Amino acid sequence: MKLNAEQIERLYAFTRQHYVEYYDLQTELVDHLANAIEAQWEQNSKRSFEEALQIEFKKFGVFGFMEVVEKRQAALQKKYHKLVWNELKNFFRWPKIIGTFAAVGIIFYALKLFQQDVVIVQMTFVVLVVSFFVGIFWLSRKNKKNHQKTGKKWLLKDIIFGYGSITGLMNLPIQIALNVKGENYSDWALLLFSFLLIIMALGEYIVLVLIPSKAETFLKETYPEYDFVN
Repeated sequence: MKLNAEQIERLYAFTRQHYVEYYDLQTELVDHLANAIEAQWEQNSKRSFEEALQIEFKKFGVFGFMEVVEKRQAALQKKYHKLVWNELKNFFRWPKIIGTFAAVGIIFYALKLFQQDVVIVQMTFVVLVVSFFVGIFWLSRKNKKNHQKTGKKWLLKDIIFGYGSITGLMNLPIQIALNVKGENYSDWALLLFSFLLIIMALGEYIVLVLIPSKAETFLKETYPEYDFVN
């Protein structure tokens, strides 16, 4: 026996009722549940659909689908961080590495020139942090509007457009800015400041611009069904 369209839709509704909000995870669970129910029917064809569903759901344990969701989220977070890392590495390969180190040099000389003016140095880091969070807010709003339009949420898409962004790293420039004092730093210290500032600026560009601009490509690679249901 095979599940009909109405029963498949019931499985989608069932996953939503149990707090699975992402369509990709719903589809994964629906596929698992459908196969399991059909396997039950091969053993006992008289078992009702709802009974078979409840038997299968109990196998997920006390927390239901939560563990499946957490594992999938961890896997896609890891995938996202790998995307960010790969894009960052591109800026240290030929020919982009020329521009990267040129930018480090420019920042180095600017810091060396203005290091006595603490406000200017601190504001450089503050602007970077503020622009990052403004960008994340804008991306999240854009993603929310798209969700309202399509009616479907995709976990990787939410990660790309805000939820999985490397916001924790923004603590680094904040701490640096707060600890900058009007002193004569060594060239090595200024060079480290410059390098960190460029890394954060590149990270911001990758997270806010580069990866979101390639989001459709990444989503189609991850979800073969994305083109057909979105």
